Amino acid sequence: MISHKQKMVTLCFAAASSAFAQASPTEITITAATPGQISGFDGVSAQALPITVTSINNATLRDMGAQRVSDALRLDASVSDSYNLPAYWDKLSVRGFALDNRYNYRREGLPISAETIIPMDNKESIELLKGTSGIQAGTSAPGGLVNYVVKRAPTNADTTIRDMTLSYGPGDNRLVAADLGGRFGEGADFGYRFNVAHEDLNPYIHDTQGYRDVVALAMDWRISGSNRLAWEFEQSHHEQIGVNFYSLLGPGTNALPAPVDGTRNITRQPNSLPGVFDGLTGTVRLKHQLDNGWSWTTQYGTQRLRADDRLVYASGCATGPGDRFCANGDFKIFNYRNDNEHRNSEVIQTEVGGQTQWGGLAHSLTLSAMRHRQLNRMPYQVSDNLVGTTNINGGLTPASSPESRSGLNTNNSNYTTELGLTDRVPLSEQTTAWLGLRYTLLNRDSARTDGSNADKDERGVGTPWLALSHQLDNHHMVYASYGQGLESEVAPNTPSYSNAGQALPALRSTQREVGIKGGQNASHWQATWFDITRPVSVDAGPCTSATNSCTRQIDGEAHHQGLELSANQKFARWTWGGSATWLDAQRQNAAIDPSVNGQRPINVPKYILRGMAEYRYASVVGLRSGLRISHEAERNVTENGDIMLPAWTTLDATTHYDTKVNHVASTWTLAINNLADKRYWRESPKQYGQYFLYPGAPRTVRATLQLHL
Repeated sequence: MISHKQKMVTLCFAAASSAFAQASPTEITITAATPGQISGFDGVSAQALPITVTSINNATLRDMGAQRVSDALRLDASVSDSYNLPAYWDKLSVRGFALDNRYNYRREGLPISAETIIPMDNKESIELLKGTSGIQAGTSAPGGLVNYVVKRAPTNADTTIRDMTLSYGPGDNRLVAADLGGRFGEGADFGYRFNVAHEDLNPYIHDTQGYRDVVALAMDWRISGSNRLAWEFEQSHHEQIGVNFYSLLGPGTNALPAPVDGTRNITRQPNSLPGVFDGLTGTVRLKHQLDNGWSWTTQYGTQRLRADDRLVYASGCATGPGDRFCANGDFKIFNYRNDNEHRNSEVIQTEVGGQTQWGGLAHSLTLSAMRHRQLNRMPYQVSDNLVGTTNINGGLTPASSPESRSGLNTNNSNYTTELGLTDRVPLSEQTTAWLGLRYTLLNRDSARTDGSNADKDERGVGTPWLALSHQLDNHHMVYASYGQGLESEVAPNTPSYSNAGQALPALRSTQREVGIKGGQNASHWQATWFDITRPVSVDAGPCTSATNSCTRQIDGEAHHQGLELSANQKFARWTWGGSATWLDAQRQNAAIDPSVNGQRPINVPKYILRGMAEYRYASVVGLRSGLRISHEAERNVTENGDIMLPAWTTLDATTHYDTKVNHVASTWTLAINNLADKRYWRESPKQYGQYFLYPGAPRTVRATLQLHL
């Protein structure tokens, strides 16, 4: 019998072996125009938009070996980790605000849930639009909006894509993937892009084995000169043993432990089961070119997610508080299992865009309407059982309680209707006004899986956005913008809360931003100042296991202001790039616990620096080597800052060689991350009432061969 994994590998090789065309290796580029469906302004490049945009294209993703969005966005100094576990979905912070995995992610411009592991094998680029996102989304956390752009068929009838990728590492990971694309039919009216990948997972962290599979197909049909239909889907499966965090030492000690070996999985047990994440996602889009330059686009997207959420995790001291380990490194260990979670969503969006004259001025208008349904259906009960006690240096106490399912889950249904209007108005040859308004109608309900604590949330909210840009000359532009974002939060639906399951007042965030952009040809730079204010929800009361022991409510705001700098330059054989973010973040106007006023949020570094340099050798055509540096400043581990996470710096090195072997174009890559093998604590979030620490990865090596057949 042929195993499932062998079938996937055989399919990859068979697809690649049928190829016959040749494609040339591409160069690294980390900036690109943003698709119109994201910003709402068709035909406008990212360099001309009055917002801060980072776009990372496929060549860079490939060179980095990016397997998740957190890998890609580490090129941007505004991005850091926010409870970002390996073998689990990405959780990121932008401008100091944690992105909401339910509402801050888009795929092909349509909202998706990122509460799953999203594969990168069929992604053409990753885009990050920073700041409050009321112009792009009805509900989302401030900081930024991430959009995945999938690989599409080539537009040129003479272009075919036949790429085969083999990769080994970091650790003992083994990847094989194929990427095929082309056009066919009379007049090359039909296009296709097919991606398939299989990876055996055995990373640098011990005892975290698993595997993943991806199959994706994108097609388009040029129905006529004014009509084009495009559709695509991807199906993914990810199965892997999870990894848990470390924590502070206490009580009595209340200390940050020394950095540890990042290869250890301290919670792995003989009965540990892998987490399983399955996803089926697709879109279909019809674009019709109307008269006088107007266009009408309608899109439909669907997503079906299923997960077996399983993790053996550490939680507190057996003889002390539950927010940290014991002073000697002992901690309790629990086995969490929540099988058969379902998260399904559907969205339909239609928009009309074009130019018109009104009031003596030209207007580039886009009118849109969107209906989004998101249904989360959880199993009736969750299993969360005490296994025993262990120590950060090893030594397991036998299980003290049998497995049982006792905790109820929460089901929720979210329906969102959004109406949007954007307008770009040239006031003169140099000055442009940008106006936007989005009205969002929310209709949400939730209930415990036994039907208790049912609650509904119905409301309509408008979010405006406006900006003014001025072209200083052909290569420099300044702008200022103001926008609002919206979040809808519900108190946890558990008996501990007196307002369990009830909706809180709308969390309306505001952002002011001033920026200047410059550049031409191979040189681009930008400087941005931003100021974001967002309401904060907290728990009033001790939140114990007792019924109605606390209340979730709004208390004050988070105020983040900062400066972002970025630049990239090609000069002769050198390519340089870098970004820096300085962030002043603090709480204000808190009444429940006034001591947090003026304090910096947990796990938010004061500044971040990213940089890269690459050199193309003249003596060996196709050979290029590069270095990438990342530095994150110290940050608070505790609310009052009495324990700080030290700053850390890592250095990565890569060498790429573009050549031909037997007339077949190929790219060879050798990458070494954390070149100095530095031990450090990467991040320090507080989640579920506990202080967490996660060690940075040790030195790892990755070797990749890509064949352009």
